[in-house]
Amino acid sequence: MDKAAFSMAMLRILSGSIEVTAAIIMLRLNDVQKALVVNSMLALVGPFVLISTTAIGLIGLSDKLSPVKLIWILAGVGCLLIGILRK
Repeated sequence: MDKAAFSMAMLRILSGSIEVTAAIIMLRLNDVQKALVVNSMLALVGPFVLISTTAIGLIGLSDKLSPVKLIWILAGVGCLLIGILRK
């Protein structure tokens, strides 16, 4: 089994578990303001998981990609992050 693919999958499973846990917490709190706070905290998890899984994938592919393709991928990820994090 490829270590990079396994690590990426485990990070996504962890992220999904955090999302489900947050949903359960929101249901238990039963208050819109508190649920919004929990939801806001999730906004920190998403970009971190995206950056981490992408970095692991790029490291796993680095020996198979040409430098030009690697630059294009990094530029694309940069555009995604700007789109996600910009208000």
